[in-house]
Amino acid sequence: MMRFALLLLGAALAGCASGPPPPDWKLAASASLRAFQQAYLRGETRLAELEFRRAVDELRATGRADLVARAELIRCAARAASLEFDECPGFEARRADAGKEEIAYAEYLAGRAERAASEEPFARLVAAGVRMRAGKLTPQEISAAVETASAQGWRRPLLAWLGVQEKRAEAAGDKEAVERIRRRIALVLGRD
Repeated sequence: MMRFALLLLGAALAGCASGPPPPDWKLAASASLRAFQQAYLRGETRLAELEFRRAVDELRATGRADLVARAELIRCAARAASLEFDECPGFEARRADAGKEEIAYAEYLAGRAERAASEEPFARLVAAGVRMRAGKLTPQEISAAVETASAQGWRRPLLAWLGVQEKRAEAAGDKEAVERIRRRIALVLGRD
């Protein structure tokens, strides 16, 4: 999912490797989008917004709304991985300029379409978020999302998925699990 969006943007930005070097805006936009993703997942909101704005500024300079639409999909995917759902307003404002693949990916993020599974960690978290939004997530998939976020050191989605586990444990009356999960949340937040 995220890899799809980054590859899609990368293909549009990178150009042919055997030709002249890509323009600076292509390299800067790509680097800023990657930095945005990592900062967002680590929970560094201000840095993530700064990097996203840098990327969009580079893309706007081209006058190509389709590239800005792709960047917006990357932001929406990061939010979905962190269980922060919205209607992807940045993309929706540019939907008319987006291609079929971008529209299909937006439909997927909204839970209205299916995509092939990927083993890439971010793609797994996005897929879990999409399934959560659609009400189709199993307890095993929740645990897998927690462990995926944990293994990557991605604080924002880890806290979101631990919150889901905590609510499920509370609903089941499993006090021991609730306490264990709360200790883990406190550790991630630095409150231990």
